[in-house]
Amino acid sequence: MSAAPARSRRVRRAAAALTAATLSATLLAACGSGDDDGPAAGAGKPVDITFWGWAKGTKQVVDAFNSSHKDVHVSYEEIPSGSAGGYAKLSNAVKAGNAPDVFNVEYPQLPDFVSQGAVQDISEYVDAGLKGKYLPQAVQLTTLGGATYALPLDAAPQVFYYRKDLFAKAGIKPPATWDEFRTAAEKLKQAEPDSRIATFFPDDPTTFEAMAWQAGAPWFGTSGDSWQVSVDGPGTQKVAAYWQKMIGDDLVRVEPSFSQQWTASLQKGQTAGYLGASWGGGVLKGTLPKDQSGKWAVAPLPSWNGTPASGMLGGSTFAVSKDSKKAKAAVEFATWATTTAQGIQARISSGDSSAYPADPELVPVAAKAFATDFYGGQDIYALYKSGAQSIGRKWTWGPAMGVTNNSLKDSFGKLSSRSGTIAQALATAQKDTLSEMKNRGLKVATR
Repeated sequence: MSAAPARSRRVRRAAAALTAATLSATLLAACGSGDDDGPAAGAGKPVDITFWGWAKGTKQVVDAFNSSHKDVHVSYEEIPSGSAGGYAKLSNAVKAGNAPDVFNVEYPQLPDFVSQGAVQDISEYVDAGLKGKYLPQAVQLTTLGGATYALPLDAAPQVFYYRKDLFAKAGIKPPATWDEFRTAAEKLKQAEPDSRIATFFPDDPTTFEAMAWQAGAPWFGTSGDSWQVSVDGPGTQKVAAYWQKMIGDDLVRVEPSFSQQWTASLQKGQTAGYLGASWGGGVLKGTLPKDQSGKWAVAPLPSWNGTPASGMLGGSTFAVSKDSKKAKAAVEFATWATTTAQGIQARISSGDSSAYPADPELVPVAAKAFATDFYGGQDIYALYKSGAQSIGRKWTWGPAMGVTNNSLKDSFGKLSSRSGTIAQALATAQKDTLSEMKNRGLKVATR
């Protein structure tokens, strides 16, 4: 058909940037499989698509879509979040040939799914007008090798959540720079010996990665058909040295993210701040008891020189699985969920989601739908908006982030016992990442 040559060119570009030659054929076969929307199309019945996801408010989004659409019906299955086993379930389903038509995947993992031929190139369903609706940084992360492999759901700028009362008691204000953050941490510890300003999460490398992003220290890039890898580059080493000293001087806690011990430390006032993403506002609100309502506030993330800057901590997309024959319907659903007021309203009105829409025009809808009583009525979406605008544009996720993150997680786990350092973890992750990429047949080079 007429679209085939153009589609093939897109696939070759993606293969050059993301995959080994041995995977090119896999991607070619995967793309274009969405031309047939199934036997139900045009037969007076809606096209039924299957969807797997885990983001808060997703069921409400699916219900709202199904109640307002007659041509497409979404059958939804909630799965664990990606880091909690969702990605393993998806990968196994792809290998077994029974993957859902569409599923959520976070930005860092999208290149991995693409490089393994698990998702389709949906460029033919995504025109310039649709791309233009999304934040440029989100479009950049879903466009690989010149082809579109997913639609962005949310951006995830970093911000700083903090206890107003504990800060006031210690005589400190939200810091504007990382130097001021350290000074504030020292004053807080002096005023409240059992309290710490924040937590370093050994089980969640994405938080540290976002810090490297903010510092303008990209880990991956491409040159021609080769990958460039710099997990332990000079810029990242600067971030590592800062946090290593914070840990060594006992100015931050080292506890697993969203663990019982972390939650308990927040409840008891032993942790006075949380370096999180926009989606963290809903998580924090849903995690802490009601007696802390009104005690929390949100501030911009400290930066190295005081100029607003942010990385992206997580953030999700909608991708279409390689074997789906219903790509057009899947993209119709994903488009509705990410670019309509009804879709965002349904998600945020669930009460637990504070997602920042990847479509900036829908930010007022989200802001109106999210109750901010927990934050004393503060306009937290204004902070999210500022953070989103300051997200650096020189960041690319690598094609084997599962290996990169598992390596970091294993090494970071030694930090609490002081038997390892962040610098050592980065060096190991660099080595493990390069080894995995070479095993996949990718051309790689350090920089």
